[in-house]
Amino acid sequence: MGNGALSGAVIAVAGAGGPAGRAALLRLAEAGAVVVGADNDPERLAEAVDAARYGAGGATVTGEPVDLLDLDSTRDWANRVEKDFGRIDGVVHLVGGWRGSETFIKTSLDDWDFLELLLVKTVQHTSLAFFEGLQRSEIGRYVLISAAGASNPSAGNAAYAAAKAAAEAWTLALADAFRKAGGAEGPTSAAAILVVKALVHEAMRADRPNAKFAGFTDVKDLAEAIAGVWEKPAPEVNGQRLWLTEKP
Repeated sequence: MGNGALSGAVIAVAGAGGPAGRAALLRLAEAGAVVVGADNDPERLAEAVDAARYGAGGATVTGEPVDLLDLDSTRDWANRVEKDFGRIDGVVHLVGGWRGSETFIKTSLDDWDFLELLLVKTVQHTSLAFFEGLQRSEIGRYVLISAAGASNPSAGNAAYAAAKAAAEAWTLALADAFRKAGGAEGPTSAAAILVVKALVHEAMRADRPNAKFAGFTDVKDLAEAIAGVWEKPAPEVNGQRLWLTEKP
């Protein structure tokens, strides 16, 4: 370790305990980054951190439970990361959740309340908490994982698509803040959106061996795309929707 493309970078992963989080922790650690995960499930997070640390040959991968629905707790986490490691070069937002309905008229606004917390509030809190640290970095990146449905919502996915669209809008505003902070020379930090149709992982394929999962993005491919956001200059990715599936 230490010779990867992200050697020396410090990257925080929000929602690190799920399948996509596990893949991202491992890929970023393999690239040489110090990776700091957060999740609301301590046991799941510990398993993800151990797997990434082992898989990447003893890389520095840590994790702690953080209440990302609380702005002060999220800010405390951001401050600890920078204090412990001296810098912050990236935030990957992988906090997910889904609820849908059979038809538009059957949509429950309770679903909106649930999704607004998971998909929007956590984006607001992490972006506000880490903004100054990312701006201080020469390679700062904020990466949001979004869904194609935000641009092409279906009747039964109104709440989910609206929440994803709100998260995208917030992230694009963050990108504009990076652009303005960069001045005439352009941004040194960037906020980018990776768009998928849906995600698939090994356990899903094992449970449904005959399913094709057409248009789905494997979590390992997503992790590769996440790492790839650092491979391009900030002006090229700032404020961009980077599609990992066919555009609607």
